[in-house]
Amino acid sequence: MTDSAPEQWDAIVVGAGLGGLTSAAYLAAAGRRVLLLEQHDIAGGNSHVFRRRRAYEFDVGVHYVGDCGEDGIVPAILGGLGVRDRVRFLELDPDCFDKIELPGGVRVDVPADWAEYRARLRKALPEDAAGLDTFCDIIEAMGEEQRNTLLAPAGVTVPEIIASTPTTQAWGRKSLTELFDHCELSPGARTVLAAQSPNYGVGPDQATVSIHAIVTDHYIRGAYFPAGGGQMLAATLVEVLEANGGELRTRSLVSRIKVEDKKVRGVVLTDGTEYDAPLVVSNADYRRTVLDLVGPDHLGKSIIRNTENAQMGLPFVTLYVALDRKLEDRNEANVWWYDTDDIDAYYRSLAAGEQPDEVKFLFISFGSLKDPTNPHTCPPGHSNFQLMTLCPPTYAPWGVETGPADGTRYRRLEAYQAEKERFTEAMLTSAERVLGPFRDSIVHCELATPLTQERYTRSTGGTPFGLATWGRAGTKPDAGTSVEGLYMVGQSTRYGSGITGVMVGGIAAAAQILGRPLLNEVHNGAVVGDPSLLPARGEDWDPVVVSRGQARRTARGLARMG
Repeated sequence: MTDSAPEQWDAIVVGAGLGGLTSAAYLAAAGRRVLLLEQHDIAGGNSHVFRRRRAYEFDVGVHYVGDCGEDGIVPAILGGLGVRDRVRFLELDPDCFDKIELPGGVRVDVPADWAEYRARLRKALPEDAAGLDTFCDIIEAMGEEQRNTLLAPAGVTVPEIIASTPTTQAWGRKSLTELFDHCELSPGARTVLAAQSPNYGVGPDQATVSIHAIVTDHYIRGAYFPAGGGQMLAATLVEVLEANGGELRTRSLVSRIKVEDKKVRGVVLTDGTEYDAPLVVSNADYRRTVLDLVGPDHLGKSIIRNTENAQMGLPFVTLYVALDRKLEDRNEANVWWYDTDDIDAYYRSLAAGEQPDEVKFLFISFGSLKDPTNPHTCPPGHSNFQLMTLCPPTYAPWGVETGPADGTRYRRLEAYQAEKERFTEAMLTSAERVLGPFRDSIVHCELATPLTQERYTRSTGGTPFGLATWGRAGTKPDAGTSVEGLYMVGQSTRYGSGITGVMVGGIAAAAQILGRPLLNEVHNGAVVGDPSLLPARGEDWDPVVVSRGQARRTARGLARMG
């Protein structure tokens, strides 16, 4: 405990992922004095980038973002802060932004158009044509209904929402498997339709029809990539926060959220520093927030029970690869490759804790093809891409029993190093089946495991997706809590994971705090705060530098390019 009195703030935001950044920016723009605390060296959470060899920059979690056209959700959120023109979104090929590849030559190039998507599904899977039509009818209708509900103006009543969302009411809480069964789809058709399910981290048995509809419709409205990489989003929100009198402090790990008499009072850092505020927004891992930072004594029994019994989304393993040559005959489309046409069996094996000898699923994202003019991505004539696959939700395959958030030192363990080496080879072997030989051209290759994810974000189990289940089917926590002044944002809330989901959750929390329908307002052109306060960007402007916060912009350890 420090001797001086705690600093006073209007609001404290714990965690600088995009959910926390969005809330912090909107609260600051609305006149609140906001302190944003981030345990890592840089803001951004899963949207941050890292640099290697002064020549390559890798995006950790931004691979594409849906619905970023003129009428898009994320541009509207940025526009509401007066920074829409500070992030430019590059549209991926609307004729094919995702390539789905299954055994037996089954291929579907996913377009940004519902009618064409249906036609391509029917062509690839003619024996399932009738069931595919039923499936697309339900998913397309639900996507439209849920988006309209999200953008609804103030004053819309619950009965009005129910009346306007008949498909969502009928199917929203049911599992994707139940819909597959209703449509009498074959295993191959189920695998094609659920091929992009790693976008939300659970298989058809656990995924609700609602989350599948939201994510599918989100991308079919257009797939995009932010010019300059994912760090552009975080840096832009940091600029808004600081321009409006707020402050970002990195390397500031919160150990406790102070609660007295069912009211939030502030936070305490691991070094004993205290900050007081009547409002705290937690963008930290939901489970850790409830059970550790706040504690069971301050929250209702049902919240504690749901959180203790919750299951987390599956974790990823990611291999970051750079080549000293270009990839031939490739456009910017992501690849969803499966060495199985039974996705249900694939997810069941993961749930059983089976670390595969061979990698049977890969998501491949081509950073240097999506943003070819970004000089940080790689040198001219080189390639930068990522290989990603799901893995079991357990520490055991990596040779440890607990994770880094609990203090486990794992990186030098022989068993961990051996499994990393083996898994790297397995991923490269599968990738060469998709892309052709490329090992002789590798100039950088680096594997990140679920333990890596947990070390940087303190996410339970090392998943980027947050809660998979929480209470009854289809239920997720809202932003508000039973503690006065305490709000939650991030991938575990009901607004969903992914870039758009957490940013929507961030503005939704700010809307509840400020008592105004912010998403509807900004989608209709409203701007919160004064954009003239924003700083100019010089020729040497660097989103990584900005995302460290004003106090640490000149600190040592920053990987500069060139």
